[in-house]
Amino acid sequence: MSQKLNVVILAAGKGKRMNSSLPKVLHPISNKPMLQHVIETAKQLSPQKLIVVYGHGGDVVQSKMQQIFTNNELLWALQDQQLGTGHAVKCALPLLDNEGMTLVLYGDVPLISVETLQSMLAKYNNNVVMLTDELVNPHGYGRVVRNENKQICAIVEEKDTTSEQKLIREINTGFYVFPNQNLAAWLNALSNDNSQGEYYLTDVVGLAHQQQMTIDYVKSPYSYEVMGVNNKLQLEELERIYHLNQANKLLESGVTLLDKSRIDLRGELTAGQDCVIDVNCVFSGKVILGNNVQIGAGCIISNATIADNVTIKSYSIIEDASIASGAQIGPYARLRPGAKLAANSHVGNFVEIKNSSVGVGSKVNHLTYIGDSEIGDKVNIGAGTVTCNYDGKNKFKTTIGNNVFIGSGSMLVAPVQIGDGALIGAGSVITKNAAENELTVARAKQVTINGWLTKNKK
Repeated sequence: MSQKLNVVILAAGKGKRMNSSLPKVLHPISNKPMLQHVIETAKQLSPQKLIVVYGHGGDVVQSKMQQIFTNNELLWALQDQQLGTGHAVKCALPLLDNEGMTLVLYGDVPLISVETLQSMLAKYNNNVVMLTDELVNPHGYGRVVRNENKQICAIVEEKDTTSEQKLIREINTGFYVFPNQNLAAWLNALSNDNSQGEYYLTDVVGLAHQQQMTIDYVKSPYSYEVMGVNNKLQLEELERIYHLNQANKLLESGVTLLDKSRIDLRGELTAGQDCVIDVNCVFSGKVILGNNVQIGAGCIISNATIADNVTIKSYSIIEDASIASGAQIGPYARLRPGAKLAANSHVGNFVEIKNSSVGVGSKVNHLTYIGDSEIGDKVNIGAGTVTCNYDGKNKFKTTIGNNVFIGSGSMLVAPVQIGDGALIGAGSVITKNAAENELTVARAKQVTINGWLTKNKK
């Protein structure tokens, strides 16, 4: 891009109709604030300056964005009074370059695409470029007014339209590219003599036309790209559109989705060939699937790496975990942060694993808790086993060697080591290291007290 690009994002609105104490632009689409979506899109254009105009809840908005964008990537302009979109851009004037162009975006219009914005910038030639859309029912939107030569000459807000202008279906989306050398003069010339008593940025188009400047335009390829959020109903609508778009991308890449309308993608999901995802799965953070991964219904997966030929059965929860090839998970399994499963391992129903590694071919199939543990290869953990890793103050490690068999209902009280080839008898409470290749049993002797029931029932 030969000319300097400044981007101004308007994000000062209160959002009364959201009925929330949270500033409107911080309400999430797919687990990310709407403003974050817009900033990330703008950054792809490599602007020289990226300016956020903030106002309502400004401290909260700034704090949240500065946690996400940490390299002084943002400039901030305060709009202490909400006097209209023209006034909002005027608040950013001191930060703009004298030359180049300014692209105006909105913090509550989160699904604008970088491709559409690039199309606008491509049409810029020291003129005004605007983004329009055409609606069957344009009620509520500013209308694009053209002269007899079909050239754009003005934008008229809904409340100020004549009966004839109300029939116009081409609407203003609010997205513009302006030449910086003219912008200050236009903004200073704005009047608030209208039904709202506000300084409309739309009036800049009329001022530019009066100066014989060409008003070029790009038509939005999808109406959802220019849909703003004013209430929770609209927020939910864009949420569903976002997930559907992500699902379509997965389908195009070769992933099989059993119902693309019943998947939530709240982060980044990449997948190899021949992956199948059943309904009502939720993905967040960064999830990487290898080839031939099968995921059952109702799974929740966050920040996980899953290798080839893994099967994850229904209603399993996986968070900050890694799973090697051929492993089988679930149903109803939970892998917490730090869980690492080696190749061909099995984790079954109602098993929870946290901060632990499970070796090649090892099986933890039923009703078990494994925490802060290292499990070797070809180990079998019986149902109801617990690694007792926490004493109320500190956590301790359990180490289990290769080819170990842990009987059902065993309590392994850490810190403890189970040697290679050991067999732990069912129902044992292991508090000391268990020897290699030996049977260890640690349980109270079974006693029958004759006559006790008869005596105590009298």
